[in-house]
Amino acid sequence: MHPKPKKRILYGNASYKEIVHKNGYFVDKTHYIEKLEDIEDPAFLRPRRFGKSLWCNILECYYDINQKDDFENLFGQT
Repeated sequence: MHPKPKKRILYGNASYKEIVHKNGYFVDKTHYIEKLEDIEDPAFLRPRRFGKSLWCNILECYYDINQKDDFENLFGQT
């Protein structure tokens, strides 16, 4: 049995797909997508460098029909 490779922190990367494919480390917040769908007018108010662009990219990957072939790979373990 081979040990799992260590996850790396990919600083400054706002591409969810790239983070997943490069086995990067990030805090998984995808369970909030369902809660977000119930909010009528969501607003993302966070300080600089707090993951706003990455979160928007996660939503793009989640809802984009062109990503359906890669959906299980991107969200299967969340």
